[in-house]
Amino acid sequence: MATWRRDGRLTGGQRLLCAGAAGALSLTVTAPLELATVLAQVGGARGPARGPWAAGLRVWRAEGPRALWKGNAVACLRLFPCSAVQLAAYRKFVMLFTDDLGHISQWSSIMAGSLAGMVSTIVMYPTDLIKTRLIVQNLLEPSYRGILHAFSTVYQQEGFLALYRGVSLTVLGALPFSAGSLLVYINLEKLWNGPRDRFSPLQNFANVCLAAGVTQTLSFPFDTVKRKMQAQSPHLPHHGGVDVHFSGAVDCFRQIVKAQGVLALWNGLTANLLKLSFCHLP
Repeated sequence: MATWRRDGRLTGGQRLLCAGAAGALSLTVTAPLELATVLAQVGGARGPARGPWAAGLRVWRAEGPRALWKGNAVACLRLFPCSAVQLAAYRKFVMLFTDDLGHISQWSSIMAGSLAGMVSTIVMYPTDLIKTRLIVQNLLEPSYRGILHAFSTVYQQEGFLALYRGVSLTVLGALPFSAGSLLVYINLEKLWNGPRDRFSPLQNFANVCLAAGVTQTLSFPFDTVKRKMQAQSPHLPHHGGVDVHFSGAVDCFRQIVKAQGVLALWNGLTANLLKLSFCHLP
């Protein structure tokens, strides 16, 4: 059985700093894929792009190479507070699911992790909306001059609740996300025909990618609708570049399916799966 030992050469603060730096580096390297995902989900004035490479190339030509990293600064800045909230919530949920003997089942542990992730996402949701707004704007004719200006502008023009536009989709999307995690987990031994404690590093990497792929595929339609709701604004050029106009989440689902078909709910999935694979490289 493989064992893990804490590196005593690093303090808790140093480990946290290393984890944050690694996360920021991962986000920065995969930022163009995140941009391609969001633009494919939002659609609109730019027109359909055939694959993540075409989307990235079009943005490069139109706005310059720096535009491939639009929204990456806010994505990196939210890492530490998001991780802190998620860790605190996870500890609370673990205590809630732990029995009187101090034991917790694997299923309960998965649920605790999923619920903690959902809590941190909801708490930090305004930063996610700002990231989407920064990605969809034209860098040559920006509506927002930076992160703080974006927060201030959205709040003043659209109100506080606009910062949480689409948050209900985060809650709804957590259900298939948790179901996908559980589905993969209970079938790992059947997949590899062996016990989990004997998985090799390559098998563990494959397990993480498989779980991420299944969960993202199941919850992606909710994420697509959420992105469209985040991006649409009457105060932005072309209403934020959104290709459908809607009154709410249900209407957005209906409009997408009516205008482009059911598969349009998974626009950008390829770029998103590529990003996840890079992020989970050992």
